Amino acid sequence: MKAILIIGIFLSLTISTFGQLKELTLEDAVLGYYKGLYPKSLNNLQWVENTPNYCFVEADGLKIFNAKSHKLLKTISLSELQKTIKPLKRFPYIESINEKEFVFRDPSSIISYNYITNTAIYTSYPKDAENIEFNSSIKKIAFTQENNLAIAQAKMNLSVTNNKDKNIVSGQAIHRFEFGISKGTFWSPSGKQLAFYQKDETNVADYPLLDINTTPGTLKSIKYPMAGQKSEHGKVGVYNLLENKTVFLETGKPLEHFLTNLTWSPDGKSVFLAEVNRDQNHMWLNQYDAKTGKKIKTLFEEKNDKWVEPEHGAYFFPNNSSKFLWLSEKDGFMNIYQYNITTEKLSQLTAVKWVIDDILGFDEKGDHVVFIGTGEDPRELHAFSVNLNTKKIVKLTKEEGVHHVQYNKTANSLIDSYSNLSTPKVIQIVNLGKKIKEKVLLKAENPLAEYKYGSTELVTLRAKTGENLYGRIIKPHDFDASKKYPVLVYVYGGPHAQLVNNQWMGGASLWMYWMAEQGYIVFTLDGRGSQHRGFDFESGIHRHLGDLEIEDQMTGVDYLKQQPFVDSKRLAVHGWSFGGFMTTSLMLKKPGVFTTGVAGGPVIDWKYYEIMYGERYMDMPQQNEEGYKNANLLNYVTNLKGKLLMIHGTSDDVVVMQHNLKFVQKCVSEGVQMDFFPYPMHPHNVRGKDRVHLMTKVLNYILDNNK
Repeated sequence: MKAILIIGIFLSLTISTFGQLKELTLEDAVLGYYKGLYPKSLNNLQWVENTPNYCFVEADGLKIFNAKSHKLLKTISLSELQKTIKPLKRFPYIESINEKEFVFRDPSSIISYNYITNTAIYTSYPKDAENIEFNSSIKKIAFTQENNLAIAQAKMNLSVTNNKDKNIVSGQAIHRFEFGISKGTFWSPSGKQLAFYQKDETNVADYPLLDINTTPGTLKSIKYPMAGQKSEHGKVGVYNLLENKTVFLETGKPLEHFLTNLTWSPDGKSVFLAEVNRDQNHMWLNQYDAKTGKKIKTLFEEKNDKWVEPEHGAYFFPNNSSKFLWLSEKDGFMNIYQYNITTEKLSQLTAVKWVIDDILGFDEKGDHVVFIGTGEDPRELHAFSVNLNTKKIVKLTKEEGVHHVQYNKTANSLIDSYSNLSTPKVIQIVNLGKKIKEKVLLKAENPLAEYKYGSTELVTLRAKTGENLYGRIIKPHDFDASKKYPVLVYVYGGPHAQLVNNQWMGGASLWMYWMAEQGYIVFTLDGRGSQHRGFDFESGIHRHLGDLEIEDQMTGVDYLKQQPFVDSKRLAVHGWSFGGFMTTSLMLKKPGVFTTGVAGGPVIDWKYYEIMYGERYMDMPQQNEEGYKNANLLNYVTNLKGKLLMIHGTSDDVVVMQHNLKFVQKCVSEGVQMDFFPYPMHPHNVRGKDRVHLMTKVLNYILDNNK
């Protein structure tokens, strides 16, 4: 297959200088962040709330600047801070800052430091506290201890719940962090109320994880709701701090449905929930009375034959409890809608044919909304604004690449950090208005300038059904087009992931460049099912995981085989999690294409995976017997040709090791030889220094066997 678009950037220095350059070790590549091999940044860069100022931390302390003049307004040195806060060895990480104080934490408290008066307020919490959320306006902390929720304040702690039954869990994220859920507590705008998630896991099966660090070994049980089995029952409580009283929202039946994207109204009188049925094809946005818990009304609904997946809460207009913005992909792409509670009217604000990622805020006048989205090229991210009256959209970030943006309405400015294939990192202040002006704060040097490393190219292929598929090729620094190179295909292939984009190094990890220096081509392709491409592109995988994804990876293989520099008899594949499922699928369903595969933390049989994710894409096993059968890799074990290494963390609570052990068991029963390596006591991924061992294991296996 011929690439229809190639963007090539040669990232290394001229061949004549290679003798003077360093070799990139695998340890350096894996621990690159700690070795200084990623582009430099500005430490703790953020806006100062309620002001037109920004700040960041340098060696000599915190510096505050004006966003328009860029004049240095104040420096708070470490030595000055140490006079009030003892002991401090280095300037702390600032969690938030406003016009008079900033907030940070030590091991036992949240500290609010007033940098005008040089005074501090400590709000302490127990050593075993988890899920800590601080309310800076009232100086109180919501936190959990085991399965219960409490509030820490100056004089005494308040117990919000006191459930002896460990199956009742309060104040933690529910539904296994799906639907955009990232936490379990939500302070009201005034801080007088605290909404929280509660889940009843009584009906959820216990799943045993072995702790080998005790004598004898012990079992730690977690709750793991597998596809087709019983799920947790979610609730939302609202605790009134003044009355020391909790009411629960009357979310009704069936009990097994999902309570997502909790949002407070600005006046604190209502709580909004996007509620999704267990089949995940019907969503209701419901409004509840925060004082009584009673349902006020359903604002609107959304249905889809495949799935409905709300991931963002309501974004209210400033000081207005009747109007909010809502993100939905019901027209095929994630777009912004306006809803008026009083008139019960839902209207579409944007109608772009690309993906909007998130809303950043309103401008000072309240007539423009600033948001982040891909723009026309799904491999990029940019900031945009839309006029609420004319619906005109203006692109605010001009340089190509991936932009990470913070918006400040007081300054009407952006903190913009971006990179692309040829730019390691640029951080700038973008002043908006009639004419957009940019002030560069940092232009990072190439951190690999003294090392041998190769080139990155972005390619565009065509799926069989015509869609663009975006890929990335990494070649060695001394690439010779007349030679034949073996290939490592790195794959993920599943939802909510994009591996290829126009940022520094094309989004690749440093270990891929190390692998290229071993004489390899490293190739990655984002196929159908991956993110930032719209609902149709992403949802074609519904009920048939692995089918379209394999087809698209084979499109990539066909492209590789047509390249004169590729040794088509020496292809290897590696991936983790969904990528482990894809690696194993390619080895078994396309036998002989790859000589070698390494699958980490793979899903083998989707009936062993969790309800919230698995049933969205596959429905229940009882509803989709054929789909589960076709995706079950135990049914293809005897197809294996070549070498296959399976890896799993023994404490994996995401893709439980039952997947891999069932695969090994099936291989044994069928007389099929394969390799298996456990990482004792590691969860779904292997991090820290042990990751060096992991990547050495993975890449040496490929180097030794892809022959």
